[in-house]
Amino acid sequence: MTLEKTPRFSSPFKVMNRSLKLFLTATVIEGFIYSGWMLFFNLFILASGFNRDYLGLVNSLPSMASLFLGIPLGYLSDRLGKRISLLIGLGVYLASLIVQVSLKSPAGIAFFVFLGGVGNTLYVISQAPFMMTHSQENERVFVFSLNYGLNTLAGVLGSLLAGILPSAFGTLFHISATSALAYEAVLIVCAVIGGFSLVPILLIKNEKFGLPRQTQPLNIRQILKQPIVWKLAIPNLLIGLGAAVLMPYMNVFFVDKFALDSKALGVLFSLSSLLIGVGIILGPKLAILLKGKIRAIVFSQGASLLFLVILGFTPLGWLAQVSYLIRATLMNIANPLFSAFSMEHTPTQQQGTVNSILNTAWTLGWAIGPFISGIVQQRVGFSPLFITTIVFYTFATGLIWRYFQKNDSSPLIVPENKNSVPN
Repeated sequence: MTLEKTPRFSSPFKVMNRSLKLFLTATVIEGFIYSGWMLFFNLFILASGFNRDYLGLVNSLPSMASLFLGIPLGYLSDRLGKRISLLIGLGVYLASLIVQVSLKSPAGIAFFVFLGGVGNTLYVISQAPFMMTHSQENERVFVFSLNYGLNTLAGVLGSLLAGILPSAFGTLFHISATSALAYEAVLIVCAVIGGFSLVPILLIKNEKFGLPRQTQPLNIRQILKQPIVWKLAIPNLLIGLGAAVLMPYMNVFFVDKFALDSKALGVLFSLSSLLIGVGIILGPKLAILLKGKIRAIVFSQGASLLFLVILGFTPLGWLAQVSYLIRATLMNIANPLFSAFSMEHTPTQQQGTVNSILNTAWTLGWAIGPFISGIVQQRVGFSPLFITTIVFYTFATGLIWRYFQKNDSSPLIVPENKNSVPN
């Protein structure tokens, strides 16, 4: 079998097996509807007469579901199998969306938001193990990057298209485009379209590709005793903490410091999502160029720190915006690379549990960070938050290099022959 030293970017599609193509199709559909849902769900809750305290509670429930149930759900994913877990998780999540907008009871809405968080958590933590099961080592990083990148790019398109729907429904039903009914119609359309994402997963055959002989599974306590699990989880926790104290409030930062209006903010954040999606998809080329995933992770995260410093402390609005775009792209390139590396160093029968541990570590940071950030902003401003994020990111990047530089993978090569990857 002939191997390319510098494969064309399109080559992963040629060798990718049917199961992965179906899975990525589901990723695109889910990313498309998720962005539209997130764009208008908050507005729907407020237009329905609920106050901002209730909105804050509802928005915290998915993270609470992931934080408290993430590890048990990961263990369940290992027991059920990844395809079944994807189906159950995505099915529960989509069903809960429709129920949420159909209820008027605060307790009922909150319950189904939490249930949707449970389903989404099971779906998300089963993705990386599924991609591991159905991919070969030489294509794996491309698959992980495509999953992240296509989801982000689909979200950009979903936001743009969903943005015109309230006015369309307002005209159709002769109601205000900012009414609860108009938003409800948009959200129901998103949930219904999202149902089509179940079809590609249903078409995936039972997962037998790449599975080793079954062994006696470890319980959660045994898995947590493995040093590599903590080495993978600690950087995730630090990056989650660093992101949580700053990134949710970047819109506030740009308004407070540079007086950006809503239109400029919308353009900036849409462009950021677009660049992140493109950057993530191109991330494997960086891993090839630097001859390893860890090298690419450390390089991209390290380079992003320079632009984070500029973003936080430059007095020039245009430079802050450019730095924001470059920083976000560089930092997010590392996500699929680290996810692929983590799963490669985890036994197959533990991948769901370990991935849930990594997700829980990240979520823990987000459960704590925004609250602390609000206090600091009120009393001091944004400068201490930028310093805190820089410190956390630097420490996390250093730990990744220290822990895993000796385990860095060789350059990624994609085979020319389509038949080299079994279906």
